[in-house]
Amino acid sequence: MTVREKAELIVKDIKKEQETNPVNIFKNIAEKEYVSIHGPEHHILDGASLLVAYKNAGGEIDLDQALDRLMAEGLRMPGAMCGLWGICGAVTSIGAALAIIDGTGPLSTDGTWGNHMQFTSKAIGELGTINGPRCCKRDAMVAFKNGIDYVNAHYGVTLHYEQMPCGFTELNEQCIKERCPFHE
Repeated sequence: MTVREKAELIVKDIKKEQETNPVNIFKNIAEKEYVSIHGPEHHILDGASLLVAYKNAGGEIDLDQALDRLMAEGLRMPGAMCGLWGICGAVTSIGAALAIIDGTGPLSTDGTWGNHMQFTSKAIGELGTINGPRCCKRDAMVAFKNGIDYVNAHYGVTLHYEQMPCGFTELNEQCIKERCPFHE
């Protein structure tokens, strides 16, 4: 199955979610057979989970249009960018979702451009402290924690978050176990 086919399934299935906790939405979709333990489909799944939770919490957004845009942005992000480029796809996916919510672009002067950079730098800094190897599930949890804080502080909606145990350890051959803040 191609990454585009996976992305289309993610978008189709995620629209059915009713949660205001993006982590729960993420886990519901991440457990589907078409989502790999690691892979570029997370570049769509992570931001899409945030967008759906935001809409479900009362956020003003055209969800179909937002998910289409997020899928287009996520498909431009290559796999393994965490190790090859030094930036995590989970964080960039959440950053793309924030840009979609705010309508931010490269020439924005309303403060959102800088706010999004502060979000991504905080999340990337936390990932850097944990260290590798990569884990798309762990990285998503860190991105969500920071992204939910950002949404709750900036948009007048409340997304729910609770730190939950990972649940994917047995599927990840490179799991860092006790070094991971989400390890069971």
